[in-house]
Amino acid sequence: MRRREILSFAFLVALLLSFAGGVAQAVEPGEMLADPALEARARAISRDIRCLVCQNQSIDDSQAELAHDLRALIRERLQEGDSDSQVREFLVARYGDFVLLEPPVKPKTYLLWFGPAAIFVAALLAIAIYYRRRRHEPTPAALSAAEAAQLQTLLATDEEAPRHEGSP
Repeated sequence: MRRREILSFAFLVALLLSFAGGVAQAVEPGEMLADPALEARARAISRDIRCLVCQNQSIDDSQAELAHDLRALIRERLQEGDSDSQVREFLVARYGDFVLLEPPVKPKTYLLWFGPAAIFVAALLAIAIYYRRRRHEPTPAALSAAEAAQLQTLLATDEEAPRHEGSP
């Protein structure tokens, strides 16, 4: 039994490492710049740029072809002498604020920044209104003795009525 547990643990570790390895190897060795300072700048920029295919990953973590092309574009622009902000501005001009993993707060992006909070507040208000109205609804009065007897008579006659096939 001990051997089986060890094999299961080893399989689990191998599985986890295979998932972690894919993210760590997104930037291919052929993409990397020879200058370590430029490469560090390129990686820093890449971590802030959204993969337009994956959408919840940076291009630094993504293995999509578009992410590869954007990483190459960033490195090309840096080699041409662009500053980090010029590279970001170029990408925003080409793809819009959506390309940034953390877009700026401005009128165009208010919905993105404040939309989830507004939906949450609206849901809380709807719940509060629902419970407030429910609390003020009158509770139905109990049946009188005559109504209870009439109900029993109706239920008894319903049980005695013959049932046809297909009817409830």
